[in-house]
Amino acid sequence: MAFDAFYLSFVLDEIRALGEARVEKIHQPSRGTVILHLKGRETRAKLLIAADPAAPRLHLTTASPENPPEPPMFCMFLRKHLSGARLVAVEQPEMERCASFVFDCIDELGDPVQKRLVAELMGRTCNVYLLGPDGRILDCLRRVGLDETSKRPALPGLHYQDPEPVRKAHPLAPLIHEGGWPKARGESEKAVPTPPAPCVGEGPLFYVDLLCRPGADILSDRLMDMLGGLSPLVCREAALFAMGDTDARIEGADIPAVAQKLWLFFHEHLTHPAPYYYAAADGTPKQFAFCPIRQYGQCQRAERFSGLLDSFYSLRDRKDAMRQKSQTVRKTVSNLCQRLKRKIAIQEKELTATYDRERLRQLGDIISANLHRISKGQKVLQAEDLYDEDMKLIDIPISETLSPQQNAAKFYKDYARMKTAEKELTKQLQIGREELEYLKSVLEELDRAGSEQELEEIRQELQAGGYVKADTGKRRVKQSKLPPMRFQSTDGYPIYVGRNNRQNDELTFKLARKDDIWLHASKVHGSHVIISCGGTQPPDDTVTQAAQLAAYYSESTGGQNVPVDVTPVKQVKRIPSGKPGMVIYHTYRTVIANPYKDIVVDELNAEKK
Repeated sequence: MAFDAFYLSFVLDEIRALGEARVEKIHQPSRGTVILHLKGRETRAKLLIAADPAAPRLHLTTASPENPPEPPMFCMFLRKHLSGARLVAVEQPEMERCASFVFDCIDELGDPVQKRLVAELMGRTCNVYLLGPDGRILDCLRRVGLDETSKRPALPGLHYQDPEPVRKAHPLAPLIHEGGWPKARGESEKAVPTPPAPCVGEGPLFYVDLLCRPGADILSDRLMDMLGGLSPLVCREAALFAMGDTDARIEGADIPAVAQKLWLFFHEHLTHPAPYYYAAADGTPKQFAFCPIRQYGQCQRAERFSGLLDSFYSLRDRKDAMRQKSQTVRKTVSNLCQRLKRKIAIQEKELTATYDRERLRQLGDIISANLHRISKGQKVLQAEDLYDEDMKLIDIPISETLSPQQNAAKFYKDYARMKTAEKELTKQLQIGREELEYLKSVLEELDRAGSEQELEEIRQELQAGGYVKADTGKRRVKQSKLPPMRFQSTDGYPIYVGRNNRQNDELTFKLARKDDIWLHASKVHGSHVIISCGGTQPPDDTVTQAAQLAAYYSESTGGQNVPVDVTPVKQVKRIPSGKPGMVIYHTYRTVIANPYKDIVVDELNAEKK
């Protein structure tokens, strides 16, 4: 993703558009996240500052995350100093992921003062500072002591130190950045040549000089080394635009032509920026930037920079929260799957050993035919192999503690035991494989669960099957039963999709009519899909759209050309003593569908949960 200095600058422009807004409320929903409720002249907005090393960001948000019962100390401190304050300026150091918000405040004596809230969003060192009028730190989100290895201690009472200036060139700078070009990768200080005359020339000549200087041969790496404020994603996009390849090399390139395209790229997207994002096949945003993202294929444009960040991280945080809530159940099911796999492997090995049992019966016959040759204390019987054409002599190990008849009986008994074992192992293997497939389908359901209620239904399904114990120590609030997802085709036919195995069972065998149409992704785990057609033949478009839903809500999500089986509900039967959601059917036809989420949403007008 590309939350770089330039993307931040475009977000700050949206914040400046609010005008002189006042601080109404301040919340701190998590340790690294602060939300300021701002009231402008015409509108209200919420400013989110996330000083999270894993995903630092700053933007306007519409989300309302749950706040802790007791506000953290830093939140209380900000309320004391900034409640009612008026935002008068928004600043940003050049090409740095840092923002400064200047507030007009009233101190304890009633005198007007200016205080500054600084948000540094630079990876591991990200922090939020509240500075007094003299530039001293009043407090900060993460305190850094004087005895630690950090070059910039952060403690109340110390003077705030600005981040080190970025010693790289601005992508649109017509002159060489003050201080010369940055050191190229792998070069020593002495190897960096003396910069040429201060004026390189405007536009493309600036990039001619950049391309002619020593440094990384891959164009995107050269841009990353020489230019400030850019993310690797944007540098790869610039290389793709200039040379047609994200990994293009400078050596042998047409320098003037490449320089001209680089200038056009940065001039266009830095002077006329727009928020773009690339989404996966299931609609999940994967990358965002202030320029089109072509290296992954098609991209989409958003309306606002803050809105894109808000939706991007809200979806990601929601999925992370669901994954965290389902972690205990997921771990239990994963462990059961691994245990079953080991058990099945052992049983398969034992079953393979039973295939040679016929030889045990033959050895019993040979011993029975040679009882007279066995004497007391003998350990090996040497006799002709009655089942070999050449009647070769073979050695048969026998027990010295058993009589000749007992030795023969032992081989017959082992033969019978192997025969019985084959039947039992075959039966147990079938049960184990069906159970493994069921548990895999539960894991797939956990990946698709989008709410706490869906997760609770999966947990109840596992409790009913005896896979997890009921949580008797915690009293759960009784929730209403979730209905199947309901969609409507462009022809007006209702289409229902099960959320989990138990709901699949209920949808297929209780809610659906025998003459409705049933769909399921072929030979993979997924939801049961029902076209409620009331005995009529649904149009091809409706079947296609239902197949897209079956492909989307299946284990095949993300792939293309997914085979989907289509058959009347009356052809679908429960597996005797089978797990929930497991069915068999023999008469069906198969259609091919692409599980694209935009097709599902746009064409089917899915009802929101």
